Amino acid sequence: MSNKKTQAFKHILTQLISDVIEKSGNKPLNYKQVAAKLNLTDTESRNTIQDILQEEARMGSFKEVEKGKYILKELKAFVVGRVDMTADGSAFIVPEDEFEDDIYIAPRKLRQALHGDRVKVHAYEKRRGKRKEGEVVEILERARTEFTGTINISPRFAFLIADDRKMLNDIFVPLADLNGAQDGEKVVVAITEWPQDSKNPVGRVKHVLGKKGENDTEMNAILADFGFPLAFPANVEKEATAFPSVISPEEITKRRDFRPVTTFTIDPADAKDFDDALSFQQLPNGNYEIGVHIADVTHFVRPDLPLDKEAFERGTSVYLVDRVIPMLPERLSNDLCSLRPHEDRLVFSAVFEMDEHANVIHEWFGKAIIHSDRRFSYEEAQEILENKAGEFSDELLKLNELAYILRDRKFKHGAISFETTEVKFNLDENGKPLGVYVKERKDAHKLIEDFMLLANRRVAEFIGKQGKGKNKKTFVYRVHDVPKEESITAFAQFAARFGYKLNTKSDRETARSLNALMERVEGTKEQNVLTTLAIRSMAKAIYTTKKTSHYGLAFDYYTHFTSPIRRYPDVMVHRLLEHYLSGGKSVNAEAYEKLCEHASQMEKKAADAERASIKYKQAEFLQDQVGETYLGIVSGVTEWGMYVEIEENKCEGMVRLRDITDDFYALDEKNYAIIGQRKKKRYQLGDEVQIKVKKVDLAKRQIDFTLIS
Repeated sequence: MSNKKTQAFKHILTQLISDVIEKSGNKPLNYKQVAAKLNLTDTESRNTIQDILQEEARMGSFKEVEKGKYILKELKAFVVGRVDMTADGSAFIVPEDEFEDDIYIAPRKLRQALHGDRVKVHAYEKRRGKRKEGEVVEILERARTEFTGTINISPRFAFLIADDRKMLNDIFVPLADLNGAQDGEKVVVAITEWPQDSKNPVGRVKHVLGKKGENDTEMNAILADFGFPLAFPANVEKEATAFPSVISPEEITKRRDFRPVTTFTIDPADAKDFDDALSFQQLPNGNYEIGVHIADVTHFVRPDLPLDKEAFERGTSVYLVDRVIPMLPERLSNDLCSLRPHEDRLVFSAVFEMDEHANVIHEWFGKAIIHSDRRFSYEEAQEILENKAGEFSDELLKLNELAYILRDRKFKHGAISFETTEVKFNLDENGKPLGVYVKERKDAHKLIEDFMLLANRRVAEFIGKQGKGKNKKTFVYRVHDVPKEESITAFAQFAARFGYKLNTKSDRETARSLNALMERVEGTKEQNVLTTLAIRSMAKAIYTTKKTSHYGLAFDYYTHFTSPIRRYPDVMVHRLLEHYLSGGKSVNAEAYEKLCEHASQMEKKAADAERASIKYKQAEFLQDQVGETYLGIVSGVTEWGMYVEIEENKCEGMVRLRDITDDFYALDEKNYAIIGQRKKKRYQLGDEVQIKVKKVDLAKRQIDFTLIS
């Protein structure tokens, strides 16, 4: 056997030996016992096993506990986790078991694993250092096999330089697989194979996105980069177009009829899909009946058919700066399911009888039919609320009054109010940004939000409070965990620098004082930094069947019921609610937990894609402003530089440490600052600085600033 082959054989054998010892409950075994368990009886194999046991006992993964008998130094020699690449080609594995430490993998021990892949790792403790090291023994699933980037073509071959900075390997593309791509174009390449001894994977061009720097090219590149499809498959479109436009009379007889009741929608001016409508009427007993009517998507999207599979895969609609990539084809999202004015529409409703004090006296959930009388934009509804006059002003004002009570109650219970600034762009017809503005949230937004929260919460309570223990019904919840103590403490210390005190004695107290702080920072220059940091110190909200509570909203039960056109979890919630309303048995929790995990992942991808599109537009906007000076706020610090957010347009860029020449600066991580080593000058998160736009790299969506001291 060649040396390489012997190494490979030893490598595999080491794994097998570890498995045998682990399976025997880590009882001490000698080489003969190990060989017998592996059915290896020839002398050579037995000797090799003996060699490996002695060698590894010296090196680290086995331990000789009595003469000739070995155990695993630590169980769990194999760890499953995800690859987190670093810039130098090494990686850390983040184990699935959250009690395990990250494992360092040297570049040559990655064995063709790429960023985000789920891998099995052989881990061992280094004798010298404290940190765990390891090597990848198996790639369990690839995070992605398609990459966007720039294609470089030479006479004999071509290769892709990926946009993703964590993809460190160029992908080799045979000239026959260029699919019409021209040199220097943006393309999507799918990896087709990765030969054993080759440094580079081989792929083929799947889509040509177009010329670099063109708006369409770049937006499609962002979508492809995060794994969102650029079009619907033909069979999905076909299923969507096959639905009749007219609602059948027998369908209407099965439903509660709200068509005679005053009903309207309030949405952004540019919205095309209206998920939710409100109906309002005063009852003879003086109470109010408020209907929250949600598009009945599950009437059309049936389990396991192409439409459903596609919606599940996408998980969510994606909102880029200049376009929406819908979860459902337009026939559904903008037509059949959209609650357009003056048309009969099928809905799944949560209807509440409320008294003057916004207490729910009675509730009803079920399928219904509505006819919306009016479509308001937020601006139109806001104007009516402010002028106390206009179409449906009585209804809107009463709803607003009740929403105020609901909101107040929510905050008294300890909900946290984060008013982040949402950046919007004025674009010309080619998608070029002419200006940046910050979107304001007023009463009309909050009114809708509070009734949506009410519906989401009451649906979750309705199912969640039924049955105890074994009889609990499996349901999809939107869950937000209590923040980790150390994150909140770190945030409190930072806020104290600006003169804000936080009381972190209990979760409730923390929430209360966070709210007081959020109110006080509104309109100050540090608002964005503190809000962003506060949000970062919070846990992330996810979908799960396991828990029910939402810390940020201070609800014991919460779900997502109100946006099935654009979120798949809401589709699951509609199906489950219908199933349980008709007396169905509890569904399999494990299967639903898997669906929830996928939905949470897709939600994160969509948010990342949205952020990338904003970063691109910010870079494009500042491209013509190179040399301009602005006032900004330090919004982040790293070991290579500090991020600064321009106050007037919220664009964020980086001042690199090597460009600050008056001293040698280093990061002080604990205090969110960078400090000059000689003169002790410090730049801290939240500090106001003057910067000049130095350079803009559109392809990398990077903006560089220099400091004007």
